[in-house]
Amino acid sequence: MTTSKGSAAAPPPVHARAANFLLRKPLTAPRAAWIIAAFTISATIIAGVLIHFTDEHNFPNIGDGLWWAAQTVTTVGYGDLVPTSTAGQLIAAAVMIGGIGFLTVITAAITSTFIENARRRIRGAEDDVISAKLDQICVRLAVIETALKDIGARDRHE
Repeated sequence: MTTSKGSAAAPPPVHARAANFLLRKPLTAPRAAWIIAAFTISATIIAGVLIHFTDEHNFPNIGDGLWWAAQTVTTVGYGDLVPTSTAGQLIAAAVMIGGIGFLTVITAAITSTFIENARRRIRGAEDDVISAKLDQICVRLAVIETALKDIGARDRHE
């Protein structure tokens, strides 16, 4: 396939393919929470491995790096392992911000789900009331129509 300039068309960028994959289904609060959770877990594992290579003195093995990343992303931060290198501190800052964002989004997703469920229950109750009123109106209209027909029939016979 060629473009109007005659060169071969480039494949879509990776981020466009990733966006298409993520947005194939409607983005609901629970689905967004799962996507963010998967991203956060992946980033935490990557950070745990990276911290080992950037600050080997304080994180002599990858297990220590993963432990540090898990406690940092969850905002526990025991302080038993702390990065001292500049690169390690930059990774730590990213993990902390990611952890705060993760907790915020998960809390918002849960809250959104509760609100939407309550809204559906309320809307369902309102729909029941409206439906009952419409049924009453239909009955009254039927009575009025019958009365009008009776009046029309009497007028024709008189």
